[in-house]
Amino acid sequence: MHYVVLQVILKEKLWGTGAGNLTELEKTINAQAAKGYRLHTITTASSGSKGLAGGDRIQATMVFESLG
Repeated sequence: MHYVVLQVILKEKLWGTGAGNLTELEKTINAQAAKGYRLHTITTASSGSKGLAGGDRIQATMVFESLG
């Protein structure tokens, strides 16, 4: 079996709720699927951000498993 491990940082929107860059997560998953991998595991860790831009950061770590 072959595996790929990738991380994506999701940034909370400055105004409102929810991640502002979920499309980045989606693109990462779809890119690996196109290469013949499926998402095996995903974990997240969050941290607060200090500063003018503010917003929490969520680090998504994904493990992809080769289908071939």
